Formats: sequence, C-alpha cells, structure tokens
Amino acid sequence: MPEVQFEPDPDTHVAVIRLDRPEARNAVTGDMAEAIEAALDTVEGDDRLWVTVVTGTDDVFCSGGDLREVAAGDPRMRTRRGGFAGIVRRERRKPLVAAVEGPAVGGGTEIVLASDLVVAGDGATFGLPEVRNSLLAAAGGLFRLGRHIPPTVAMQWALTGDYFPAARAYELGLINEVVPAGDALRAARELAARICRNAPLAVQHSRAVMLEATWLPEDEAWRRNTEAMRELGRTADFHEGMAAAAEKRPPKWTAS
Repeated sequence: MPEVQFEPDPDTHVAVIRLDRPEARNAVTGDMAEAIEAALDTVEGDDRLWVTVVTGTDDVFCSGGDLREVAAGDPRMRTRRGGFAGIVRRERRKPLVAAVEGPAVGGGTEIVLASDLVVAGDGATFGLPEVRNSLLAAAGGLFRLGRHIPPTVAMQWALTGDYFPAARAYELGLINEVVPAGDALRAARELAARICRNAPLAVQHSRAVMLEATWLPEDEAWRRNTEAMRELGRTADFHEGMAAAAEKRPPKWTAS
C-alpha cells in the first residue's frame, strides 16, 4: 500500500520498510500495521534477505497510533501476531534496524524499542507522551524502556511525557549511533551491510542467544548458548566458514 513502502533487495540482502504517511506524521493505521506485518513475513520467509531496516519519511519517523481510530473506538493499528504496527510483538529471526529522523514518539518510540539496533539523525526525538491524553504506552514502552536505559530515567519519561533528543537517547544507551540529520537511512544501510558480511545463520543464532540468555540464570544461559552452537554446527554455512578460513578465501554464505 502507498502508506507503507517495502523495498527488498536480495542482492544486498537488506530490505527497507518505509512508513510513508507524512500528512499524519506517519501515525499507524490498521491497514499500515497489516502491511508492515506482511513485509516482515516476506523477509522472514526469504533466505536472500538477512536484515530489515524500518524508517519513516525525511522529517518524522512515527508519531504512534492514529488517534482518530482510538477516538472512534476502533483502535486497529495492531495485528494479532505482531501487536502495534505489526512489529512490537512480532517474533523474528532476522535483525531489525530502525533509521530515525525527526519525532519517534509514543508508538514510534515503542517501534524503536522493538528494534535490535537504532540509528538516529541528530534532530530525532523520543518519548512516551501517552499520559498527556489519558492513555498508556501500551505497545511495550512501559516495560521495555527500563531494560534499555536506567529505570529512574525510564520512570521520568513515562510519568512526565517529556520528549528527549537523540543526543540524550544515545548517552543513555537507547540508540547505537547519532548522525547528521538526513543521514539516518544511509547510516542504517551501512550498518546493515556490515551485518550482512557475516554468516546470516550465525547472526540469527547470536541475536537469539543475546535476547533469550541475557536475563537467564548462568547455568540456563550456558545451556542455551551450547544448544545454539550445536544447531549452527549442523548448517552448510558453518562448514563453509571453516573451509574459507582454512583456504584463506572469502566465504560464500547461502543461509543454509
């Protein structure tokens, strides 16, 4: 659909999902959520696509959900599997990089929190302003934010509804990189390209262990780590990586 642009590129192994509803500050509707989820389904099902970049327009990432749908009693800006925007609860194997320009507030911040890596232009802003409208940040922000930044600061964001600039978000560890305004998508593509130099299944297993084992007790974390290594050792790419190292040549990854 025109309000969600999907640009898969099997040659670079990177797909871009672009929110393109600038007249509404890229506020998410039900139709947009369905389109985003469909794009993620395509990425997850295509062995030629290894990393996804989600971005907005030049001046705004996402202002959250379409409040007109909320006011009408039909808040459809979510999907059954993916939650808000078809993304915040979506189970994925492949990395997701957010490229943020301008405001990423409310649900926009929650999309950022659901991403694996974040690149932002220096004019980007973040925040959870839902309390200003007698709402909750119900797409994961109230529990995910405190996992990324100090809980005392997360509480401040949640209770004041204040906005915070990219520099402060970087200082707190919410985002990975701040670049000049207008460069976020370029920098996110470069980051995705660096990921894509590596074996895609090794990247996927590494992501899974990081997400699952970080919060586990030590013995369970070791068990999950060992299990992932065994699974990876049964892949063709594992053997290709060993052969390429021994033969001193670039590896040829097949995601198999």
